[in-house]
Amino acid sequence: MAAERLTFTLGGKGSSSSSSSVYKVASRVSNVGIDSSAIERFSTKTLQLTKRSSFGIPEGLTNEEIRASLVVLLNKLLLSNSGPSSSSSTVRSVLPVKILEILNSKTENFESGEIEVTEGENFVLEKSCASFIGLCSIIDYKSTALSQIVDSVAALSCEATKGDITLFSSLDSGDGFGHKDAISVAGDLKVLLNGSKAVGKFEIEEISKIPMIHGKFRDLVKSLHLDARNELNSGVKGGKTGSVDSGVGEALGATLPSLSKLIKSLGACSFLRAKLCFQSIGNENLRNGLSQLFEASCIEYENLKNGFSEEDDCRFAHKLNETLGIVWRIVGFEAVAAFFALAGGELFGEKGGDVGQEESKSDKKKKKNEKKAVLGKGTSVVIQFIKERLVSNEAASGDDQMKSLNQWVEQILNLFNPAGHGFDSFLAKVKEIVESNENRRLPKLPKGTRDFAKEQMIVREKAFSIIQNVFKKHGATALDTPVFELRETLMGKYGEDSKLIYDIADQGGELCSLRYDLTVPFARYVAMNGFTSFKRYQIAKVYRRDNPSKGRYREFYQCDFDIAGLSEPMGPDFEVVKILTELLDKLEIGEYVVKLNHRKLLDGMLEICGVPAEKFRTICSSIDKLDKQSFEQVKKEMVEEKGLSSEIADRIGNFVKEKGRPMELLSKLRQEGSEFLANKSSNEALEELSIMFEALERSKCSHRIVFDLSLARGLDYYTGVIFEAVCIGAEVGSIAAGGRYDNLIGMFGSRQVPAVGVSLGIERVFNIMEEQQKQVVRPTETQVLVSIMEDNKLGEAAELASQLWEADINAEYLVSKRRAKHFDRATNSGIPWMVIVGKTELTQGVVTLKKIVKGSEEEIPDVPRDCFVGELLKRL
Repeated sequence: MAAERLTFTLGGKGSSSSSSSVYKVASRVSNVGIDSSAIERFSTKTLQLTKRSSFGIPEGLTNEEIRASLVVLLNKLLLSNSGPSSSSSTVRSVLPVKILEILNSKTENFESGEIEVTEGENFVLEKSCASFIGLCSIIDYKSTALSQIVDSVAALSCEATKGDITLFSSLDSGDGFGHKDAISVAGDLKVLLNGSKAVGKFEIEEISKIPMIHGKFRDLVKSLHLDARNELNSGVKGGKTGSVDSGVGEALGATLPSLSKLIKSLGACSFLRAKLCFQSIGNENLRNGLSQLFEASCIEYENLKNGFSEEDDCRFAHKLNETLGIVWRIVGFEAVAAFFALAGGELFGEKGGDVGQEESKSDKKKKKNEKKAVLGKGTSVVIQFIKERLVSNEAASGDDQMKSLNQWVEQILNLFNPAGHGFDSFLAKVKEIVESNENRRLPKLPKGTRDFAKEQMIVREKAFSIIQNVFKKHGATALDTPVFELRETLMGKYGEDSKLIYDIADQGGELCSLRYDLTVPFARYVAMNGFTSFKRYQIAKVYRRDNPSKGRYREFYQCDFDIAGLSEPMGPDFEVVKILTELLDKLEIGEYVVKLNHRKLLDGMLEICGVPAEKFRTICSSIDKLDKQSFEQVKKEMVEEKGLSSEIADRIGNFVKEKGRPMELLSKLRQEGSEFLANKSSNEALEELSIMFEALERSKCSHRIVFDLSLARGLDYYTGVIFEAVCIGAEVGSIAAGGRYDNLIGMFGSRQVPAVGVSLGIERVFNIMEEQQKQVVRPTETQVLVSIMEDNKLGEAAELASQLWEADINAEYLVSKRRAKHFDRATNSGIPWMVIVGKTELTQGVVTLKKIVKGSEEEIPDVPRDCFVGELLKRL
């Protein structure tokens, strides 16, 4: 058999070593060879020799670990520069050939006797850390394979225990802070369990832990794999004297303690899941037989709870390798338990009976339920793969069947032994299941985006219609702008929020970004076209590279209304706030308030408090967080991050607490001796607000307004009135906002054009509608269903439906002999009227009109076909 083994060749041009190849040679699956070109590079000079007693491999290692050490040592001799000199001048062929003979020998005799080595060869033997790297290679190979296998076994346990896996879908919260590898494990489990009807009933701690423990295990395994690959393909390095330690042991061993803890946790959870799976086996005799085998296997579970010394790297790695072997055995038994829980009854039924005696009634019932259970598309393939490996083992009856059971268990365990004959094929099958499903996985949306079903689209279209009509009522014209702008157009307009702009890869020498809002593109459009007066509305999507949360998305619609140009003082400001209250009233989202402030009033307040002018905007950005954070949190940011003194921050705190009814708070701020009156900026703001509040009061919407000095609006381009609408009782943040921006348009041209606008965050409005269930809508606007209750009568349907369409009646048709299908269609879609044509109607050339609205049903039989449209128009 040895002659049939694959040979792993070292030293060739472009060749590289891997943990897998080291393990294959160490476990005698492969032989090892040296490329002829490497032999030619060995030194042929007569060199001074010194004596050594051994290769320097520590005592106490297993044969597999010793062979791995020798493979690494051989590779290091081929790769190494041997300190200050090149390997060709310091390493002879004698030592590598001797190691090669030992590795390819059929015996397990590793005694090298006393060996003579050159200075360079001795350097490699002393400094290569061959044993430690060899041990790490074995651990790397076994851990990597385990990380790929263990998920499939855990998926079987999820089904065998009927565990609840809903937690797997909640790991990716969409906020960008989820554990990447845990989410990946959950994704693989969902692939394996796709379509399963055997999960989802019981909350089991060992099931819930799977994604996080397996995910962290994956993470550490990847780190070890990368380090091991680097060390396997690096020569021995040292200082000029050849005596400096390169730190291989410290660097490569840094991952092992953490990996050790994860391996133990993984093994403990697998052990407990195995016990649960054994308890889930319906057949009592089968369950007892397997449990006895499990207990007789002497798995050293208790060893998983014990720590071991980290003083010596090789000893630690050796102990870790032993632990890894225990965990592999445990995972194998978990697979045995899950397999027989899911397929044992069926398997023993196929082979002619039970283990030991006739089934009880309860066993038969459990077996019947087992057969009914639908397994996942991936787990069913795993089960079938294992079953096919057991087919050749024909079961006997009576006592002999326990012997067959022992053989089956050993065959399954062999699949979960990295050195077993069936392991490679099983590993390949598991990879195939997960990877082949990669393209078939249910696709997911990018974070912060949504699809809208037909029912939602009805609500959206209705809301957009209401908004559009309000905008048009106030004399606005529609405008559309590109979804992306030149990056220079957008940058510098949003203050600290500029970091949320989505950039697009350079195309044709232009740096572009997705639009952040609709206001800056509007300002750019006005400036480009030289307008001095413009009233427009725009309903379109905008994009923000934000962390998604409830009511906060990366792609969402904004509904904007803006007035640009000179006008009577505060006229446009009043009108956009009035429009906002009209919109929110007509959308019927419940109680809301519009918080309002003035940027000049804020600037005056900051000046009064002693804030330097260059810090106005950044401090406004902090104040703007008061709707989400306490003042103490905001104060900490202003003092520790933005350099304000604690006294100035406290003064700001006293002012921003002020809020109330517009006219009442305005009167308070304008009282004799007020600091605001003495400040030019704040005094101008109070004069403007006085004009605006009177207009709002006389237009009967001031009861919706709250004058709030904590409202800051973080965007840099605001210069005057600012406002923000909040729905009372709905935790979705602001639902609309806006303000005056007199300098923004001037940034794009030579002429300053004052402007003011409002933007409605329609996505948050929809969230409120859904939560409050204000809108009960039909998925379609179909008014009539033409029901042809005979098969193969498309012509009849076409004729009648066409007459309805020509009369501008929204209609659908259905041709089916199944009467219930027609009524289900009309009821489920909320279609109020049906035009029924059955066998009788076809014969007589008439139709039956039927109204099916609950509480006002009506039926009109024998309506002539040439006038049924008119009859419907009277009633619609």
